[in-house]
Amino acid sequence: MRCAPDGNRTRTRVSANRILRIFQGLIRLNSTLSILAYKPQYQAIVKILLNFVFREKCRFTLRLPANDLQIFDVNVTGRKRKTKIMAASPIIILDKRRIKKTETYPVKLRVTYKGISRDFQTIYDMTEEDFNKCDASHPGKEIREIRDRLNTLRNRAETLCSEMKGFTFEKFEFEIYGGNHCLKARKKKQENYESLDSQLNIEPYKKRFSILTEIHPDRDHISYTYSQYIQNLLKQNRIGSALKYQDSYNRLKKFGGNVTFEEITVTYLVRFEHWMVEKGSSKSTVGVLLRSLRAVFNEAIDKKIIRREDCYPFGRRRYMLPTSKKVKKALPLHVVEKIFNHHPEMYKARKAKAYWMFCYLGNGMNTKDMIHMKYKNIDGEYLTFERSKTEHTTRGNPMPITVYLSEPMQAIINEWGNPGKDPDNYIFPLMRKGLNILEQWDLCTMIRTYINEGMEIITKELGIEQRVTNIVARHTFSTVLKRSGVSTEFIQESLGHTDKKTTENYLDSFEKEMKKEVAGKLTAFQTTKVVKMRIVN
Repeated sequence: MRCAPDGNRTRTRVSANRILRIFQGLIRLNSTLSILAYKPQYQAIVKILLNFVFREKCRFTLRLPANDLQIFDVNVTGRKRKTKIMAASPIIILDKRRIKKTETYPVKLRVTYKGISRDFQTIYDMTEEDFNKCDASHPGKEIREIRDRLNTLRNRAETLCSEMKGFTFEKFEFEIYGGNHCLKARKKKQENYESLDSQLNIEPYKKRFSILTEIHPDRDHISYTYSQYIQNLLKQNRIGSALKYQDSYNRLKKFGGNVTFEEITVTYLVRFEHWMVEKGSSKSTVGVLLRSLRAVFNEAIDKKIIRREDCYPFGRRRYMLPTSKKVKKALPLHVVEKIFNHHPEMYKARKAKAYWMFCYLGNGMNTKDMIHMKYKNIDGEYLTFERSKTEHTTRGNPMPITVYLSEPMQAIINEWGNPGKDPDNYIFPLMRKGLNILEQWDLCTMIRTYINEGMEIITKELGIEQRVTNIVARHTFSTVLKRSGVSTEFIQESLGHTDKKTTENYLDSFEKEMKKEVAGKLTAFQTTKVVKMRIVN
């Protein structure tokens, strides 16, 4: 239906019944009706007529205005179905507020939501005449291509507005710019993030974590998310994890600088891996460093800084993190017996052996848990504690570890423990009260090194070739139990693992040895046959 302009002598008279039949047919087709109308009074008449015919309010979307001519897209959905009302309405406009030197105006996508409009500039600049040609039947090849791209952009915007739950301009901007080459990239403001988290006093950490004092160009650079991630770890007192992330960032920065997420491609990661190996690092070290980077990528995706489909380089058919060959860490029981019965002369070796045996007998506890153990953790014949490594991940479902205080463990406490058995006193005189979290970390590292050096003295005296460290005590505990016929579920509970797969990784070398022994038993008759043949001969 075309409403003729006032100055036109020819006027088309259409009966109301005919208009009614046309609209009723459109209702049955569930189609979109485009109405061209000149002058506001005709637009008002059309709206009143449509609302009367459909018995409900129709949605009018203004599309590509040209002078006084305005096109309305009206969604006709039938009488029984409610018309879908968009939360926000996008349109394509020609911003004529300021003309450019080329005598053109910028073409923009305007989104209006609750009376508030925001413009997103496209890559096109057009004259008013060319912009009006976009609605013509034969506008020319170049203008037709621009029109098609603008219509695609508008359709994409309409889909986002209709499907988005809880519309905000920030969410819309993040989605509409993803993979859309029709919009001009926004200029990002330079921001200086010296202290991103006001709840964390970064002063004590500046010397150890240099990233906290860096100025980050914008959120797209890896330093920004690395810094936030490290600060979150520091707030949870996870110094060891924070140091790993700092080391990961330092290596990546030394290789290619503080790059953006988009610059880290599969090729980039392969080159980084080769560079690290040439520097003398193992593939296991590369895997540890890039696992931190992968976590930072996931954090950036979660914070809507990047989109997974745009620049995520990890996963199948992309970059796979290198893994190292598993080295057997568990000691055979007869080696543990040699260490247990050995009486070294050096004080350092005797003390180290006592702490190592306490960790081994105490369900393979790590050094940090042993150092922080207090007398209040002892309840009769049992010692109960929660692993410091998993206290944050299992906060909703804590997994306390209960250890039976055997006679050897009690003897170690009597010989090397604190004489004052006040419940708040540490069992061993290793940790001191009043230390901040960094000082506690340094003390734990020093004691761990002390134990490993002392055990190295013992292994040399006993002729043990394998390196015996605290982690070896943990692996040995689980393997000895498995060899004794204890179920994997019990070992998992004793070690404090939340995932059975982690326990199975500890027992991997043992499982392979058992398979070898079982395979030998399948052909045990060959050995018997050989023995019989020798007897006959």
